Amino acid sequence: MSQPAGRPIREQVLRLEFPQSLGTYDSYEQAQKAVDYLSDHEFPVENVMLVGTDLKQIERVTGRLTTGRVLLGGLLSGVWIGMFVGLVFAMFEGGEDIVMRMISTVLVGALFGLVWAWLGYRATGGHRDFTSISQVVATRYELLVEHRNAQQAREFLAEHDPMRAAEERARQIRADADRAAAAQAARAGTDPAAPPTP
Repeated sequence: MSQPAGRPIREQVLRLEFPQSLGTYDSYEQAQKAVDYLSDHEFPVENVMLVGTDLKQIERVTGRLTTGRVLLGGLLSGVWIGMFVGLVFAMFEGGEDIVMRMISTVLVGALFGLVWAWLGYRATGGHRDFTSISQVVATRYELLVEHRNAQQAREFLAEHDPMRAAEERARQIRADADRAAAAQAARAGTDPAAPPTP
């Protein structure tokens, strides 16, 4: 099985050799400000990656779906399709009856759209009587950097937001301690989460 030619290049661009975390942010704008700050201080930002984590799907209900709305939507879609087909015919066939041809293709398109929308709505059996839009969003954004640039990036970000840098450093120390405890427990054959025995 062959892959598209652009795919390996894209995967290489979206990959860091040995990424290290500089911190997590609650919004994309906060993470973007951190990268902007690094860029303003001539940090090699080509070694930085923003990763959206904790993905969730949000669906916003936009209205009630009625037979009338379905038919109107189908009618309008059909009119647009009919108009497009009529224009294509007019371009390639020409002739004197262009207006009649346009009117007939618009009417056929409207009828087709109307029937198709009605059949589709009836097929759902009333199980989805609302319209909505949905989007997958990240709840947190992690800022990663190549290991060779991590210390310099941390220093710049500490200047940018000292309180955040201190909180991130404390989080990293806790994470390192948890990993060390888990490794030591694995070597000793005990569960690090188990309460100590008296």
